Amino acid sequence: MMNQVNKSGISTAKKWRKAVSSSSRWLHIYLSLFSFVALLFFAVTGVTLNHTDWFSDMQHTNSINDSVNVGYVNGKDTSSVNKLAIVEEFRSKHHVKGSLAEFRIDDTQCMVSFKGPGYAADIFLDRESGKYELSETVTGWVGVMNDLHKGRDSGKTWGLLIDISAILMILVSLTGLVMLFFLKKKRVNGVIVMVVGGLVVYLVYLFFV
Repeated sequence: MMNQVNKSGISTAKKWRKAVSSSSRWLHIYLSLFSFVALLFFAVTGVTLNHTDWFSDMQHTNSINDSVNVGYVNGKDTSSVNKLAIVEEFRSKHHVKGSLAEFRIDDTQCMVSFKGPGYAADIFLDRESGKYELSETVTGWVGVMNDLHKGRDSGKTWGLLIDISAILMILVSLTGLVMLFFLKKKRVNGVIVMVVGGLVVYLVYLFFV
């Protein structure tokens, strides 16, 4: 009876190990494939972020001097400023992009700011005359990718995508680690390589950062 119990326990353990091994392999493969584009994107932009000087010539700034209908801004108090009309005029007249990041009003001028990935537009508008100076900065496609990597000025939905991508990276790493422990011939060497890699990262931080 005892032998049968032992054999049953061993059989159950083998089935469990096989199920975990198979599941981790399946998850590792398909999570890697599903997140391949995101993983590649954040890997490439990690390099471009670390070497922004390589692409500095792609950035350029344009300045425009013009005026809006003085009736939009020349009211008795700050509440009389027609924000909607001003924003729409900038979008239609100068094709300003990005989201409205700030609209500040004081007694003498308005400051309007638009932000987007790889893009910024700042407008300083005189309330008495309606004249303004628009400064528009574009950083090129690399700047767009870098801002998307950081989630800067890219909206809540993109921020959610970054979180999901990070979770997928964690799962891909953990399932790969689980797979390693089921490879008897490579288990020890794999753990050694992993520890050495972690140690290298720590030593670089300790002595060079």
